[in-house]
Amino acid sequence: MVIALLRTVILYILIIAGIRLMGKRQVGELEPSELVLALLIADLAAVPMQDLGIPLAAGVMPILALLALTMVISVLNLRSLRFRALLCGRPSMVVENGRVIEHELRRNRFTLDELMEELRLNGVTDLNTIKYAILETNGQLSVLLRAEEQPITVKQMNHKAEEPGLPLPLINDGRVIEPNLRVRGLSRAWLDDCLAQHNARRPEEVFLLTVDEQGKVYFAAKEEQK
Repeated sequence: MVIALLRTVILYILIIAGIRLMGKRQVGELEPSELVLALLIADLAAVPMQDLGIPLAAGVMPILALLALTMVISVLNLRSLRFRALLCGRPSMVVENGRVIEHELRRNRFTLDELMEELRLNGVTDLNTIKYAILETNGQLSVLLRAEEQPITVKQMNHKAEEPGLPLPLINDGRVIEPNLRVRGLSRAWLDDCLAQHNARRPEEVFLLTVDEQGKVYFAAKEEQK
């Protein structure tokens, strides 16, 4: 039982390492080579976990070989545009100036129903409002609207907007984050005053408290336990 647990832990750590090598992506954003790698690693790890008669090395060595291959492919992707295009493909423009490009849909085996679904997910229902729609190599659709269809920005209205900056959590689930206090140049006395203003006596009563670069405070008290 202990041996089975140790084998599982070792293989689990290797799988996590493999996923980490792929970078911070969701499953739907994986390139074809990355998806194949994830499936292979999962399959290789499952056999030694279930069959204790198989040496652990029989599962570990192929996984390590795949991880090494992933690193090589990543370096080649960074250094060679041709290799990247061969392995991952190229983005395809499926809509241009409101016109659906049929041959690009057929080449990517992308149906009109799938195109319309992706457009709706992007908040677009009228093809005439689209300047470009590009099918990315990870299967997602990027939609660029015509200039007159894009929302007006503060800059275009000749207004000056203050940059709020990144809010930093000072209290997270009742715990005071001292390094963030120092980053904002605040003291515990300031924090105590802030808690008092929000009718909180102790940090343990606070679920989340953040402060941005302009000094704006967000406060959320903990819910009472029933």
